[in-house]
Amino acid sequence: MSMIRRFLTVAMAASLTCWAAAEDAKLKIATVDMQELFKQYYRTNDAQKQINLERARIQKDNNERMTKIRDIETSLGNLRKQLDDPAINDSKKQALFKDWQMQQQEGIALDRERREFLQRRNQMLNEKMLQRMKGILEEIRKLVEEHAKADNFDYVFDKSGLSTSQVPFLLYTKDATDITASLLKDLNKDAPAGSLPAAGDPAPEIPAPAPTGGNP
Repeated sequence: MSMIRRFLTVAMAASLTCWAAAEDAKLKIATVDMQELFKQYYRTNDAQKQINLERARIQKDNNERMTKIRDIETSLGNLRKQLDDPAINDSKKQALFKDWQMQQQEGIALDRERREFLQRRNQMLNEKMLQRMKGILEEIRKLVEEHAKADNFDYVFDKSGLSTSQVPFLLYTKDATDITASLLKDLNKDAPAGSLPAAGDPAPEIPAPAPTGGNP
């Protein structure tokens, strides 16, 4: 027991020493809202607009494919009405039924192709969007680092960061300087006219990190 007490005494003394050293050092701390920088950066807005255009092109192609499928469905409905007509002889019905089968198979094949196309194109676009947004986020991170070094900050905390329970990581920081506004000004200093996000525009979220380990 005496050894444990001696160990706890040494540990407590070391903690008090570190705390006193930190107080004497007067750490220079800053906070930044990474979500706000990401959402308000003109390059993020440009990327989102391009992605929206690509999504619109995908939807247009999908709508054109759906039009062909609906035309086939309409034709199948008309053939079904003729097949149900008791006035049509058996020979004519066999020809109509053969035509109905062929068009049904064509419709099934076109719809399967449409679904595969939609899944493939959306997956490619999502991957492209993720890489683009990650690149923008890395650009912002580097600017934060450069700003911190230039102003001699010891720590910069992201006040928009949330834990897995959706509770902010940073609940309170004494005497911290918020550098979000100055960083946003630097990010958008070369923004072309009309490239900044407008009020009410849907804001993109910072891409979540890819899961590590296990099967995809």
